[in-house]
Amino acid sequence: MAEKQLDAQGYLKKTLLARIYDLVKVTPLQSLDSLSSRLGVNVLLKREDYQKIHSFKLRGAYHKIKNLDEAALKSGIITASAGNHAQGVALSAKKLGIKAVIVMPTTTPDLKIDAVRNYGAEVVLYGDSFNESYD
Repeated sequence: MAEKQLDAQGYLKKTLLARIYDLVKVTPLQSLDSLSSRLGVNVLLKREDYQKIHSFKLRGAYHKIKNLDEAALKSGIITASAGNHAQGVALSAKKLGIKAVIVMPTTTPDLKIDAVRNYGAEVVLYGDSFNESYD
């Protein structure tokens, strides 16, 4: 059976009540007036670039990790990522005081690798693509 879909108000309420705002910022919506006028609709941009890792990826990573059971948290986490998700996982693990291992492709730019390491995660470089790292 399909999960019941939330209406817009229910979705907003669930989002605002998520237990993530000890790390994640509530970010503003910015009206894009020229684009709105050109398209004839109200276009809003959600400013997730204001997050510490400059991406919405922090929201999902922190929510998932924070809701793991105690045994899972104690043993640490591992994931594969080539970018912002890796930073979200690393920052989340740091906030929760757990070990994180992030497998990244060998082609990942040093800037992204350094960002993940700076949040305290162990980086393992493996494979030439995300799919190889994931495997």
